[in-house]
Amino acid sequence: MSPSVAELLLQRLEREPPGPGGGLCSLEAAAALGLDHQTLVGAVKSLQALGEVIEAEARAATRWELSEEGAEVLRAGSPEVRLFRSLPPEGLPQSDAMKLPGAQVGFSKAMANKWLRLDKAAPGGPRIFRAVEAVQDAVQDGLRRVQEGDAAGLPERERNELKRRKLLLEVGAPTFPPPPQNDPITPPCRGSWRQLPFKPYNFSALGLPPACGHLHPLLKVRSQLRQIFLEMGFTEMPTDNFVESSFWNFDALFQPQQHPARDQHDTFFLQGPPPRYKYEWKVEEARKNLLRTHTTSASARALYHLACQEKFTPVKYFSIDRVFRNESLDATHLAEFHQVEGVVADRGLTLGHLMGTLREFFTKLGITKLRFKPAYNPYTEPSMEVFSYHEGLKKWVEVGNSGVFRPELLLPMGLPENVSVIAWGLSLER
Repeated sequence: MSPSVAELLLQRLEREPPGPGGGLCSLEAAAALGLDHQTLVGAVKSLQALGEVIEAEARAATRWELSEEGAEVLRAGSPEVRLFRSLPPEGLPQSDAMKLPGAQVGFSKAMANKWLRLDKAAPGGPRIFRAVEAVQDAVQDGLRRVQEGDAAGLPERERNELKRRKLLLEVGAPTFPPPPQNDPITPPCRGSWRQLPFKPYNFSALGLPPACGHLHPLLKVRSQLRQIFLEMGFTEMPTDNFVESSFWNFDALFQPQQHPARDQHDTFFLQGPPPRYKYEWKVEEARKNLLRTHTTSASARALYHLACQEKFTPVKYFSIDRVFRNESLDATHLAEFHQVEGVVADRGLTLGHLMGTLREFFTKLGITKLRFKPAYNPYTEPSMEVFSYHEGLKKWVEVGNSGVFRPELLLPMGLPENVSVIAWGLSLER
């Protein structure tokens, strides 16, 4: 929807400096906005009727503009020049010459400029001849300068002569200064805003009805990532169980029971047996229920079901779902967020395959500048952190974690010894 004339005028006023010297000339504003002057004045009156939105006052400022006759002279030339150019070199009888274009007005001007010669003793009656070879249309040139906005550069004598001939009009232009309420109030500690009038806020006013519904930004990014995985040939894993056992969340991923991540300060444990942290592996510890801290537990389940098949088949899995962390909320930590995970299982996979897959994945996401840094994860070896160069921040930021699953994780599930699994994960919110 295009903005109204009133909106265009207010936007123009916002760019003007406040104070006594600020404001806009209505004629200049109309020319700058490409509007008819009367249309702009009507918009000003509409804004004035709303209250303290805009102020208009008449000032001594004047503007020169062409009259209708002046516009015609600018287009076709002055009458005296048109008469001179229409007169043939051999001249014409005065009676015929007065029938030429511009003759009624231009004859006296051309005679005063000594462009024409009148021979009253010519055979057949008075006859008019050219007195010079060529002429310059100073009237048309002056009007052109006014039209181009250089009226001030025109000599006052010429300007008054054009006004006397009714080719120019001197117009008084009202000026619309910015209202006082638009005065900047920064810094607020100055307190000057307390003395400024502000338009009362109408809490009962209805807003614009939404034309349609809108998707949440996270849902948009999630759909984009899901489409990228599907284009790369991945299959989505089931991740519909937020409550997970410690076995699948930790033990199946080769994470020892005394690992710091299993502390209650990092994990939401549900009601159940009292916690007993021992160095020896205990079934009771593995049976504890918790809110999953990562969707890698779903990857472990999927790999276990893959190992239970009669014949191994290479697979690509992905998931996008919520995980939970018992952490204090701050600018970089959430207690609940979405984890994006990709898993590839095949024979002979190496770290090079992981890097190539990551580059393809992030390129489809629009991230092309990547770096890989060695890292440590309990269930992957080797492990890598993925960094991307942020053009806005002008620095490298971490965008994900990755690695090759350890054999100690894969062999207990029943996968063949020559099968490798590469995986990576990142936060949807990040």
